[in-house]
This record gives sequence, C-alpha cells and structure tokens, in this order.
Amino acid sequence: MNDPWHVGDRRPRLAVHKFSSCDGCQLALLNAGEDLLALAGAVELVHFVEAGISDEEAEADLALVEGSISTPEEAERIRRVRQRSRLLVAMGACATAGGLQALRNLAQAAGWMAAVYPRPEFIRILDAARPLSAHVKVDWELRGCPVNTRQVMTLVRALRLGIAPVAEDDKQCLDCKRAGIACVTVARGEPCMGPVTARGCGALCPAAARGCYACYGPAEGANTGALGRALEHLGLERAAVARRFLHINSAAPPFAAAGREWSGKKEP
Repeated sequence: MNDPWHVGDRRPRLAVHKFSSCDGCQLALLNAGEDLLALAGAVELVHFVEAGISDEEAEADLALVEGSISTPEEAERIRRVRQRSRLLVAMGACATAGGLQALRNLAQAAGWMAAVYPRPEFIRILDAARPLSAHVKVDWELRGCPVNTRQVMTLVRALRLGIAPVAEDDKQCLDCKRAGIACVTVARGEPCMGPVTARGCGALCPAAARGCYACYGPAEGANTGALGRALEHLGLERAAVARRFLHINSAAPPFAAAGREWSGKKEP
C-alpha cells in the first residue's frame, strides 16, 4: 500500500466523496468529535461537502469514498476521483458491496422505474449497482452499514503512523462472547447472521436481544451453507433464508452465492 502521509513539509490532503448512499458513513466521521478536530489539524481537508468543504476536483493524498456506483455519471466520476487520489478507501457497505442499491440487481430495474416515475425515460442508470472495486482500483475497504467512527479513525491513525491497517474479519459471535451477551439463537430461537458476519458494530443488535442483520458483510471463512441449514431448522422457508443473505451486502460474493443457492436462482 502506498503511504499518503510522506508528503514532505506540507500536510497530507484528505478528501471525502459521496456516491449513491445515505451519507451515514460520512456521519460516522463527523461524529468523531474532538478526534475530528485533531485530524483537521493534522491534514488538509480538501473536499468534504458534509463538513462544508466542496472542491470535487481537488487532488488528494487519501480519499475516503462512500456509496455504490449506480449511474453512468458516477462511473465517470469515480474514475476521476481515482486519478486524483494517491490512496482510495471504500467506506461502508455501499462502497464495498453495492449496499441496498444492489438489491435492484436481483430484479428488473426498468419495471421498478416505470412503476415509480411518470417519465422513466429521463432516468439514467447502469445495468447494475456495483461496488467501487468493479470500476477502479481500491486500496482498502472499511465495511459496515454504516461504518463506525472507531473504524475510520483507526484507519487514519494507522496510515499516519505509516503502518498497514488491520482487517476486522473475525466473526460477530466473538464480540457477543467477549461482551457476555447470550446467543440470541440458542437462548431465544432468533435467526441471526452473526456466525458468518464480520465484527465491527459491537454486537448492537444481539445486545438488544435481536439477531444480527449482517451489516458488516461476510467474515473470513464464512460457512454460509451451515448457517442456511440452521436458519431453515429454525423454521425459515428457503426464500426467507435467501433474503437473509441477499440484504445489505447482497453483492458480496459469499452472500450472493448463498442467496442464489437458497432462492434456486442461477448465477447471472
């Protein structure tokens, strides 16, 4: 990985870009509070519209990018961002796996547009909503819907120290064990995606006695087949099992494959 912080005497330039998304991952950075103020003193924020700084064409040493690529305009714009950025980080489920927008890849988007818009011929979209990596080289990924503030600041601190960030691929179940949270599947019979989902949120849903929704995407070595059978054993029909995988991270390869298997659909 390139080191964006070795820039001589000047402060490194940081840009935050938005594509098709809800802005939640940008808010995770804004929620850093005093840490964000310290960061602003260590870097030069050259583009971050939510923070009041707008310069889409600015050159950046590090670009944090939120959102999926869903339109022809976005496909062109992400290429320009890549050209102007020494290091590009995909931030959140939309940027890393297509996010909720990728659900339209499972159906006929033209039919949806005809049902929603009175003049759908004016709507220009790509044939599928895809993650940034389908269009440009991505140097690092931060998963989550949304990412959390700790993730973003830990990444930036690691880069400032000149060390490679560490991927959080451990399973969500480990966070539940460490926090002393009773397994919601064992104790309550709740369907839970924790056994195949990467940790990152601090087990928010299990802490509230709810099953995990897989916001952080597939964990390393995710055994989706075993979990699918366990969900079926809990009483979920095959279509319901498929929907558990084809949700926030539906375009992540392990979840996409599991969703096709349980829904009986072939790979497009």
